[in-house]
Amino acid sequence: MTLVYACIAPHGSEAIAKLASKSTVRKFQKTRDGLRKLAKEVRKGRPDTIVIATPHNLKVWQKITVVTAENSTGTLQASPRNKRSVDLRVRCDVEFAKSLLEAATRRKLPVVGANYGTSEGLTSDMPMDWGTLVPLWFIIPECRPKPKVVIVTPSREIPLSQNFQFGRVIGELSERKAKRIVFVASADQAHRHKKFGPYGFNKASKEYDKFVVHAIQGGRIKSIMRLKPKFVDASRPDSLWQMTMLAGVVDGLKMNAELISYDVPTYFGMICASFRRNS
Repeated sequence: MTLVYACIAPHGSEAIAKLASKSTVRKFQKTRDGLRKLAKEVRKGRPDTIVIATPHNLKVWQKITVVTAENSTGTLQASPRNKRSVDLRVRCDVEFAKSLLEAATRRKLPVVGANYGTSEGLTSDMPMDWGTLVPLWFIIPECRPKPKVVIVTPSREIPLSQNFQFGRVIGELSERKAKRIVFVASADQAHRHKKFGPYGFNKASKEYDKFVVHAIQGGRIKSIMRLKPKFVDASRPDSLWQMTMLAGVVDGLKMNAELISYDVPTYFGMICASFRRNS
């Protein structure tokens, strides 16, 4: 057994208290507590490597991206007016990333490897997006020793089934490795809960989030793949593709799903959910 844990973790930056304003810091407390609980669960798994699926790293048209850089470094600022910031640097598991890339290629999945800077060494350093930084900002400090990281980005231009199959490759590869692996789906939910949000209001957002909550609680995360494209587009989630990868990762494994928290502190939904091995 090497896939020791999986989770859904949101990446709204104000979940980090230092980046929240006085008016929003309390609104994000429920999600902040949920992320802290997920971080403690990851710590219990004693991972060697964390594979994190983010929607905001390097996007390649019709390709799933696997970061093969040796490092990833990022800084996240509260706002243009608020200069408070947090930063994070992680070492990447190049060996696992390349094995994943090779295995997915053999399955004829649309994958591409991506490095940044130099081919190797300290300046082989992929800029870290907020979808990676926010969950890892909670998780990495909890872990001793610090795990390495593999960053992957799903594609929205390919069939959901291919993101699912890529997740299955992660799960199968994890089970064959001597390393202890954790998978994190970095995912904010529907983005049209409020009129003041950038996408306006649509009642589909409430229905989308409700469906995801019930899928988690019922142990049916794979059911999200049945959602109709028009409905998904109306609700504007930032989660379906990463969660589909997670569904592939845990497919065929006996894992218990638990909803840790759900909240809509502003205009988008935020879910923390845990997937533990059935002992």
